[in-house]
Formats: sequence, C-alpha cells, structure tokens
Amino acid sequence: MGFQYLDRIATEDNLRSFLELADLAAGAGASANNVFLLSHRLRQSNPMQVCQRLLQRDPDCRALIEERRLSGPYDPEALLALPKGSLGHTYATVLKTMGYDINFFPKPDFYANLETDADYINYRVYATHDLHHILTGFSLDNFGELGVISVSVAQFAHPGLAFTDLMALLLSWFRNDTPIDEHESVRDQARTAGYALGMISKGLNMGAAAHPLFPVIWEERMAQNLDDLRADLAIVPVREGPWSWHADPRLSAALAA
Repeated sequence: MGFQYLDRIATEDNLRSFLELADLAAGAGASANNVFLLSHRLRQSNPMQVCQRLLQRDPDCRALIEERRLSGPYDPEALLALPKGSLGHTYATVLKTMGYDINFFPKPDFYANLETDADYINYRVYATHDLHHILTGFSLDNFGELGVISVSVAQFAHPGLAFTDLMALLLSWFRNDTPIDEHESVRDQARTAGYALGMISKGLNMGAAAHPLFPVIWEERMAQNLDDLRADLAIVPVREGPWSWHADPRLSAALAA
C-alpha cells in the first residue's frame, strides 16, 4: 500500500524525538521558555538546515548572520519619548500597557553564545518577536500568536515556529468536539482547529507578501512612523478582530493619550 513510506518515517528514534519536542510545544502556553528551548533543540536538525539555506539566499540576511549583531536592550522610556505613531513609541506603549518586559528574550548565552549560524538565527527570531507583533498587528496574546509566528514560517521556515504551528493545529484538533461556528465566545472559538488554521493562513499569506523582515535593523527604524514602515515592508496589518492588538480598547486609549 502507499502508506508503507510511513515505516521509514515513524522509526523509534523519530517518534521519541517528536514526543520530546511535542511536550515542549504543549507547555508553551505556560512558559515561553518552552518555545525557546524547543528551537534550541532543533538547532542541528534538517529543518534548521533548510531555514539557514533560505536566509543565506538574501545578502542582507547573510551579512547580519555573519555579523552576529545583537538586539537591544531597549530603553522603554527613551522609546516612549519618540513621536506618537512611531514604531518605538507604539512598541513601548503597547508592552507597558500590557505589563510586558520589553527586553524579555533569551540572552546570547542561552544560545551557546551564538557559536553557530543556527544559534544566531534562533536568538534573532525571539529578540525581534514582539516587534513583529507591533508590525503585523497580531495581538500579543493567544488570539494572535499563531498569526505572527507564521509570518516567519512563511519567510524562512524557522523550525521552532513551524513546529509550534503544527502542534497548535494538532492539539486544537484533538481537544475540540464542536464546529467553530457553533461556539458563541471568541475564547472558545480560539480553541478549535478551524481558528488555528485561520490564524496560520493569515500569517503565512502576510509573510509571503512582505519584504524580508529578518535583516531589518529595527533600532534604526524606531523613530519611523509605523504605517510608513509597514508600507516600506509591504505589510498589510490585521486591524480588526480579537487577534489584532489594534482592536484592544486598552491599547487604543494608551496610544491616544
């Protein structure tokens, strides 16, 4: 039968590795460190080799990886002093309003002091993750998370984020027994495979249409108007729905103050 090829995939070692990674991905909601560690575990994997090859095709990405340029730490007060509507002011205001640490991402020593290109790629992805939320409009909670990580999956197939997408879709498929259109609350809808697939699709389409985001030096763009920056990068952000931070009244009020 045609399914015989599964024998070559579902080996004992492959299944053991998958279950270990799945355990990390399943705990991502409880601790972001699970996602960081998941990506670190995949640093020498075949999917990471694919990711590296895709990034190496772009000369700006290749130069940034060779340079090992660090991100942050960011001074939230300095960013808040930037003009309203700028990337930096928006970034700092949104994270402050939500009570998030603007410098919450692993330091280089977590990623083996950036010894390899794979280590640096993992570092860069998570150091810029919250900036991608601001840029794309995807909310900084569970409603928009699959959307924003799928942008990086579309652009360079980052293995840690791709695995997170797959596990979120699989787990939501297993635990839900009601069609998405029969759920009244958005919170219940967000637990369905239909919702997960929709967010993944939105992010993949946005990432495919956008210019490369990995090599953007965000520190040089903090004072730029956010809408102008989005236009430069061919990003059409999500602005409506619970998966968009633009639709959060708390954030709208803070940004308008």
